[in-house]
Amino acid sequence: MRGKHVIGILFSNVHDEQIPQLTEKRTIASVPFGGRYRMIDFPLSNMVNSGINKVGVITKSNFQSLMDHLGSGKAWDLSRKREGLFLLPPFGDYIQASNSRVEALASIMRFLASSQQDLVLLSDCDVICNIPYQEVIESHIRNQADITAIYTHGIIPEHMNKPTVYSFEADGKLCDMLIHPNITGPCNYGLNMYLIKRTLLIQLIEDCVSRNMYNFKRDLIQRNMLQYRFYGYKFNGYAKIIGSTKDYFAANQDLLNPEIKSQLFLPDRPIYTKVRDDMPARYGLGSDVNQSLIADGCVIDGTVQNCILFRGVKISKGAVLKNCVIMQDTNIGVNCNLEHVITDKDVTIQDNHTFIGSDTYPVFISKGSAI
Repeated sequence: MRGKHVIGILFSNVHDEQIPQLTEKRTIASVPFGGRYRMIDFPLSNMVNSGINKVGVITKSNFQSLMDHLGSGKAWDLSRKREGLFLLPPFGDYIQASNSRVEALASIMRFLASSQQDLVLLSDCDVICNIPYQEVIESHIRNQADITAIYTHGIIPEHMNKPTVYSFEADGKLCDMLIHPNITGPCNYGLNMYLIKRTLLIQLIEDCVSRNMYNFKRDLIQRNMLQYRFYGYKFNGYAKIIGSTKDYFAANQDLLNPEIKSQLFLPDRPIYTKVRDDMPARYGLGSDVNQSLIADGCVIDGTVQNCILFRGVKISKGAVLKNCVIMQDTNIGVNCNLEHVITDKDVTIQDNHTFIGSDTYPVFISKGSAI
């Protein structure tokens, strides 16, 4: 079975509350990342690279930025006459204030029922990774599974929202599932990605709705885990779950590690994004840049160390930036001193200002601020 027999479903608003500063005016899916990407680029590119050519993006609120970024899906080769990219805004009585995946899926029941694909791949947009979904599909078929959960092994991230811990038999079949357990050591924790038969998913959603049960993990997965063939797929690569502003800052800083960067950006599985043509970065006389990621269109006349600079950032003379994430079109004035700072887009910091945070509590400056 190929990826063309699978529908991809992305939840763009789930876990918005985890990083409220960055999601005040956008979904978590459209949060900028890594100098030129948005967080949705990673799961969406993973699906496209695995041959999945029909992807639905479920939205709830604050999705103007997401729509602007995705457009027709051309950057991901999803601008097609048939199949392609589908934005699925709120419809019906289900998506209200809750971020429940069951309510979100119930609101797109017509989309699922009218599709012809055999399987559905469900994913959140808060995990930075490069997963070969084709291997997940092959494992699912080989095991004759009804549901396959993608997981990794390690210490549960500190700020992960209600983590799921799995235990498997020798052949990979699920034998137990715990939700938000008190576990401190290494374990098999889920990445909130599931591959499931389309007809079974529709059946389980209808059953949950009829019983007024809307918790995806407890009511749809855990309650039915022993009634169906439930297997796991272990992902051994880099996977960073964004559960807080601290996690977001750390994930960006991880890109400065060549080993991690090589796991995320693979020649045969590239990460696609919306193209913005701009001039190459320009470095002025006396500028000093090291161990940093610099995007197109930047103009640097100061000192930049261990930073991520998005497109169009301007660093004036005498400014010193260390361990910062500076988003698109931000202007840093003369003789400014920034350390462990995150600036959102279009920020202006005037001359002679100093902001110093820490790696556990970075200073955040909101979008469009002038200081």
